[in-house]
Parts: sequence; C-alpha cells; structure tokens
Amino acid sequence: MDPVGAYTRGNVGGAKSIANALTIDVEEHFQVHNLARHFDRETWDLQPSRVVRNTRLLLRILAEYDVRATFFVLGWVAERHPALVKELAAAGHEVATHGYGHALIYDQTPTEFDEDIRRAVASIEAAGLPRPIGYRAPGFSITARSLWAPDILLGHGLRYDSSIFPTVAHDRYGMRGAERFAHRLPCGLLELPPSTVRMGRQNWPVAGGGYFRLYPLWVTKAALRRINAEGQPAVFYVHPWEFDPDQPRVRGVSLLKRFRHYQNLDKTERRLRALLTEFRFAPMREVFAERIASAPAEAAVGMTA
Repeated sequence: MDPVGAYTRGNVGGAKSIANALTIDVEEHFQVHNLARHFDRETWDLQPSRVVRNTRLLLRILAEYDVRATFFVLGWVAERHPALVKELAAAGHEVATHGYGHALIYDQTPTEFDEDIRRAVASIEAAGLPRPIGYRAPGFSITARSLWAPDILLGHGLRYDSSIFPTVAHDRYGMRGAERFAHRLPCGLLELPPSTVRMGRQNWPVAGGGYFRLYPLWVTKAALRRINAEGQPAVFYVHPWEFDPDQPRVRGVSLLKRFRHYQNLDKTERRLRALLTEFRFAPMREVFAERIASAPAEAAVGMTA
C-alpha cells in the first residue's frame, strides 16, 4: 500500500493534520560555504549586506500566511543587526542560534567552538532577547569528526540541536546510521534532525535549502507527506539569501558550487508559498514542545547560569 496515498485519504485534515517545523538559517549571501574561498572573513564587513532586506521579505511572507517559524540567527549577523533580531521576536517567531562565525565545527577545536557558542548566545541576549534554547551548526557540521560538540552545547544551556543530518549523500555533512527523527543524544541533548526519507538502504535529504530549490516541487511535497504519513513532523529549512535572485554573482566559482548556490533562486518564494498553502508549519519550540520540556537537568541549570 502507498503510505503517502493512505495518509492523504485517511486524514480529514489532509497534509495539514501535522504541524511541521519551519526553520530559517539567517546568514549573509557571502557567508555560505559554497563561496567560502572567495570571501575571507576579514572582508565580510566590506561586502554589501542583504540579510536584513531578505529576512524582512520572509517575515512579510510568513505574516501573510499567519505562520511562525524558528530563525537560527548567526551571531555575526545579530551583533550587527540587533533591530532585526528584535523584529523576529516581536512577530512571534522563535530566535535560536546558528553559532557566531559560521565556521564548520570540525574545523574548530573544542575551545574555539566553546567561545563561538558563548559569543553567539551573547549576541542574542545583547539584542534584548532571552537566552536561546536551540542551535543549528553551520553546514550541519556535527559529524563523526565532532561528536564532542553536543556536550559543549548542553553546557551553554541549549536544550535542542538540529545539526546531525542522517544521510551520507553530501560531501560536507551527514552521519551514517544517525536516527531520522527526534531523539536524545548520549549526553542528553535533544536532537531534531533535518528531514530525510528512507528509500532502499539510504536516507535521502529532503529538508529544504538546496534540495528545495533543485528538486521539482512535487518531490518536496511528496516527501513531506511521506514523513507525516510516518506520524512525524518534518524539519524544513531555508535561508534568506535563497529568496534573493538579484544577489551579486561571484566569478570563478566551480560549476558544482555555482549550481548549488544560484540555481532556481527565482523560484524559491513561489515554492515556499505553495508549501505554506498546503502544509502546517510552526516553530521548533512548539512542534517539539513536550520533548523540549523534558530537557535534562544539565540544560535547565545552564539556562539559569
């Protein structure tokens, strides 16, 4: 029997019977890893900023559909645009952290990562918001090379992570054998993985971002229905720069990275609107409220430290 078809036929609410988690990773267009070798970190402040414009476009779209989301805000961005962080919270969205400097975790030492998280959390608090409870690593870079990272996150009072991609279909991230749905890591931190579908012996990424732009829209819709048919919420993500087809084009980028970054930027807004029409979405803190509320004692202590 087709589980997707059974789900659609067997639920009066159709695809809107389950609330999925909508997440936005807030970063500048020049901070993405596909373009990293073209933009030294020392030059970031010299680049034309487009993150406020692009994020506000997303805010308008979400307001139009009365949808709230989780915004994983890069500390570097929060530090320079605290008013934007306040706007997100004022509109009812969850503000979580994307780390500070957008460095891949496995390219840092534990000490460097600890400092990165400290600065990231401080940047959100400096904007007048409560300490965040959620984290997503740049490049989903909690892998077999950085299994020490969750302990550090827990020590900073974070209650959940969304960084372990249970797939091996990418050159920068992924962890073979990782669980597909919400679960506790050995240290006790709640892990909320980006969504995949199981086909054959592999988990295939369908969580958003480049996959959302590169796959036909019907593939994304079918994948979300299939995940909901399993009785699970999907964890879906996009970036503000993916709604900006007029962003400056960088010369000398390899064909693969150019394809990953620029393909179908002019279609992202239309596709997101289609998903917002057909599926229910909410912030991480609401979709997984019961699991987050049962956070281990270490996280609760960190929250008040």
